[in-house]
Amino acid sequence: MFEKILIANRGEIALRVQRACRELGIKTVVVHSEADREAKYVKLADESVCIGPAPSAQSYLNIPAIISAAEVTDAQAIHPGYGFLSENADFAERVESSGFVFIGPRAETIRLMGDKVSAKNAMKEAGVPCVPGSEGALPEDSKEIVKIARAIGYPVIIKAAGGGGGRGMRVVHTEAALVNAVQMTKSEAQNAFGNPTVYMEKFLENPRHVEIQVLADEHRNAVYLGERDCSMQRRHQKIIEEAPAPHIASRHIVRIGERCADACRRIGYRGAGTFEFLYENGEFYFIEMNTRVQVEHPVSEAITGIDIVQEQIRVAAGEKLRFKQRDINFRGHAIECRINAEDPFTFVPSPGKISFYHPPGGPGIRVDSHIYQGYTVPSHYDSMVAKVIAYGDTREQAIRRMRIALSEMSVEGIKTNIALHQELMHDARFIEGGTSIHYLEEKLAEKGEVKK
Repeated sequence: MFEKILIANRGEIALRVQRACRELGIKTVVVHSEADREAKYVKLADESVCIGPAPSAQSYLNIPAIISAAEVTDAQAIHPGYGFLSENADFAERVESSGFVFIGPRAETIRLMGDKVSAKNAMKEAGVPCVPGSEGALPEDSKEIVKIARAIGYPVIIKAAGGGGGRGMRVVHTEAALVNAVQMTKSEAQNAFGNPTVYMEKFLENPRHVEIQVLADEHRNAVYLGERDCSMQRRHQKIIEEAPAPHIASRHIVRIGERCADACRRIGYRGAGTFEFLYENGEFYFIEMNTRVQVEHPVSEAITGIDIVQEQIRVAAGEKLRFKQRDINFRGHAIECRINAEDPFTFVPSPGKISFYHPPGGPGIRVDSHIYQGYTVPSHYDSMVAKVIAYGDTREQAIRRMRIALSEMSVEGIKTNIALHQELMHDARFIEGGTSIHYLEEKLAEKGEVKK
């Protein structure tokens, strides 16, 4: 096992990784920007290194600075968390070539799954169902593009091969708009991702977003830790996640979970990962794989009792998975609400100093957060300041516990989206379960709180 790990991230995930390390008896090094000098995890770390000013391009995305910090502190491994450099194959390669262990998949695996076209082809070979679409990248010939769209059937969606985070996508409903949409998406993809390659898929009208959590070691052992429903979204950003997904038969989860685990063995996957699917009319359609720990991993931990971050670390140290699929038992239900520093209905970010903070507690409640009373939320980064996770024996109990937790939680000095979560926990469609990825935006549009 490692003696010292450098955490190349910030916010709640930096604290989450730090806690996992401390439980394993591993010392931690935290890198931070000038804006995060007063962060809780910086104070709690065995060592901390300032790697640059507030802008992430000069700090959390500064590969030479992070490598230098690992060298001067004699760290053995680097945990990238999520976001920032966590799915950057060049970073993973640089970490390994510099003599450190990257706590995640190998660089070639990140590249394979980071490109949506190659990822889709790899999944097809592994027997994982994919959305009907073009065979790889779209050709230059506009007549061929039209033929492909006709074969798929409208509406279609044009996607950037190097896209992510809800960017680089355009829905096309008519043939007249097709060629222009392809060219515009190509141009946007080149500017945003440095890769103009685009592909085409059938646009599913009313799908759910369901994902499968996996763990795999370098000895070709792989398991799945059940599914999560992440359909409550706004602008492709998840708001609420839960496990298991409501109203999906367990036999369907077993079938798709086994295929995902098998795909991990085929591509030689190492570490934690998530297969993301659109789910419609009883069918799963692969959209992408996240080659890192997810924001919503706590709900999977709650229903399995497995610490995903600790398993990431153990696997990176060369250990075999400590359990087989038959050893994993799913129990109860968990819901996670992402608490953001933003207006609950206009979604305008609200950075600033927290004048009062009271986190919730009680049976089945977990709060993952790096904030404290007197902490200043910087304006330079993602607005998420906490995750509230409610666990219960049933979904109904988890919802009731979440309602209580949200009513107890108090954050003053900044605005948060707690009020939105409170409203959703009483929403009839959410309580019923199984809403589509469009539900929240449609609900907000009906209320006139955001432009449709």
